[in-house]
Amino acid sequence: MPTFVPEPLDYARWDVIGRLRPAMRQADRTFCWSDDVEHVLRRIRAADGSPGVRVELAGVPVYVYDAHPGPAAAGFGPPGSIAATQHGAVLVRTGTGAGAGTLWIGHVRRPVDFGGTGFKLPATMALSDVLPDVPNLIAPLGSPQDGYPEISYRGDGDIGWLTFDFYNGAMSTRQCRRLAAALRYAIAQPTRALVLRGGEVFSNGIHLNVIEASAQPAAEAWRNINAIDDACREILTCTDQLVVAAVAGNAGAGGVMLAMAADTVLLRDGAVLNPHYRTMGLYGSEYWTYVLPRRVGPVRAESLTAGCLPLGAREAARIGLAEEVLPRPRVEFEAGVAEHVRRQVSRPDHDRRLAAKRDRREADERRKPLDAYRAEELAEMSRDLFADRAGFAALRRAFVTRARPTATPGRIAGHRPATCPAPAAPLTGSAIG
Repeated sequence: MPTFVPEPLDYARWDVIGRLRPAMRQADRTFCWSDDVEHVLRRIRAADGSPGVRVELAGVPVYVYDAHPGPAAAGFGPPGSIAATQHGAVLVRTGTGAGAGTLWIGHVRRPVDFGGTGFKLPATMALSDVLPDVPNLIAPLGSPQDGYPEISYRGDGDIGWLTFDFYNGAMSTRQCRRLAAALRYAIAQPTRALVLRGGEVFSNGIHLNVIEASAQPAAEAWRNINAIDDACREILTCTDQLVVAAVAGNAGAGGVMLAMAADTVLLRDGAVLNPHYRTMGLYGSEYWTYVLPRRVGPVRAESLTAGCLPLGAREAARIGLAEEVLPRPRVEFEAGVAEHVRRQVSRPDHDRRLAAKRDRREADERRKPLDAYRAEELAEMSRDLFADRAGFAALRRAFVTRARPTATPGRIAGHRPATCPAPAAPLTGSAIG
């Protein structure tokens, strides 16, 4: 029996360090759009994640999140007015005089009482009925810009760096399509390696909030899963470059499989992977029945997807989901990734190893085409999305609205077993390390 009995802190005792501080409330976080741009940015970031800062935007009360510096000049307009949109974000004028500037606001939560859903959405989606007529800014991938920082590409000699930073790791249909297009661009560049870098969260797969807010959630989920499949396919069929997934933050569901599509996976120490779908009532796609068994074998692949348990970085590497675990400090991780990739592309046998990679892909395609894996996965997903056989609708709604779920997660309810095929190729040599 535990013998520990918790005691309340007695601030009168000499050995109690610090002092009790009151909980922060909206009154402590509030700002005016006319405040200095740096002040506004700090306030929003301090409240990001939860609860956000309540302000007025486009004439309605909202909670704002996901703020990034914008261009210094955005035409004329009062503080708090919206100057432009880009990739679902709104560009808001803030400050006056020397403190004037702009901020990209990527996500807002519009209360139900004011015509919203009550949960976070991309700003343009949440404010679609009240947005002013403003320009939508478009900038070519790889060009210098002060845009909303979701996807960027940088070439550095033999190495291409494709960075995608989606808020909370959620990837909507449009974001997945943009990522697939960015991958096609990056793959077409004359580099010997391509590094895929996520943000604070590498990826959590499809965007459940956008799906829930859709007029036809099942149809939107179907579009979303097909769009992320397209992005994964671009990675899997890239045979002229070494593809490295640099996973600095956590990843879940389809986001794990997106990383597994790469030749080499580098994990930041402390990152957590959740390589399963069933707690959301889904069979899963993203070619998981191909990429997971080829790394860990069919038995372990079924165990990972059925057990629905998280994996730490070191355990993930131990069982074959990653080639290497790099140091936790972000600067050291980034330096370690760069060093690893430079070392690989400078190897005298690099071209021969790429040729072997092409041979393996061709052999795998003859054995069973990627289209076949996708068709089988989507056949199962169609039952989850349209027939709702495992409670996806209720589980999704509970997750998005933070309500108690009305359906039982698959790992408890005895969700049908995953049918993992035999691996398409032996684990040994399946990744370029």
